[in-house]
Amino acid sequence: MTEKTCVMLGDELADYHFGQDHPFGPMRYWAFKEEFEQRGLANQVSLCSPQMATESQLQLFHTQEYIDKVKVLSVMGSGYLDYGDTPARKGIYQAACTVVGTVLKTVDLIMAGECQHGFIPIAGLHHATRQSAAGFCVFNDCGIAIEYLRHTYKLQRIAYIDIDAHHGDGVFYSFETDPDLCVVDFHQDGNTLYPGTGFMGETGRGSAAGTKLNIPLPPYSTDNGAKKFWQNAESFIADARPEFILLQCGADSLDGDPLTQLGLSSGFHAYVATRLCALATMYCNGRLIALGGGGYNLENIKAAWNDVINALCEK
Repeated sequence: MTEKTCVMLGDELADYHFGQDHPFGPMRYWAFKEEFEQRGLANQVSLCSPQMATESQLQLFHTQEYIDKVKVLSVMGSGYLDYGDTPARKGIYQAACTVVGTVLKTVDLIMAGECQHGFIPIAGLHHATRQSAAGFCVFNDCGIAIEYLRHTYKLQRIAYIDIDAHHGDGVFYSFETDPDLCVVDFHQDGNTLYPGTGFMGETGRGSAAGTKLNIPLPPYSTDNGAKKFWQNAESFIADARPEFILLQCGADSLDGDPLTQLGLSSGFHAYVATRLCALATMYCNGRLIALGGGGYNLENIKAAWNDVINALCEK
């Protein structure tokens, strides 16, 4: 098994955006890439190019009716894919398919043993549901990756860890009754931030009760406050004995994001990545993918995502 980290780079990923003036604009990718190159991280990783998902891969998670809706509005280039948060623009279907396909390509590389860890900067679109867009997320690459790992590689025990400021509701509720998906979600308290979900009492339903861990943080929480909860989270993940780990490492939980009110630093993101590498080594042959997620302060994106890559390389 190689110990390389693969990083997915390509102009196609920058095309997943909603306009130059939108918070989720194309400069997010370019800011990340500029810092990635300035740090010389390309010399420490394996660089891979994006690819598009097939419609059958989208169908692993999304309904055909919703996929068709995205296709139509992508051609029209107007309207919304949800109730007003996620605008349609020309070509958004192809751009969203590229995000999904790139994540699945990373899964394939890891499962083939060509790399051990992977990082995709424009990915982690955790709000989309099976039948709708939500919160700037067209297709839920996280959910599709979970279904893909099960369908293609017959893995069952998967751990999904989310440290984006927003609760990963599209993943959480889609798998709320799934006992084999371990979810650990650090986020700003839903009483104070979109999507208003992810409370401590939500731990899974039915046979999945007790397999989900929500950790809502009060506004202005710092690294020290978040780390107090990490040991319990780490034990929770270890108890699940995952066969694959997905990390959604949104940079909007860092201090200074214009849309959120948490006070974390990129050090917390690096710490979580380092600890998850140790768990991945222990339980799943090192198999770990980190997804960029949210983040609307370009300096925070530069710091958080590249610190995560550095942690993946250093283990």
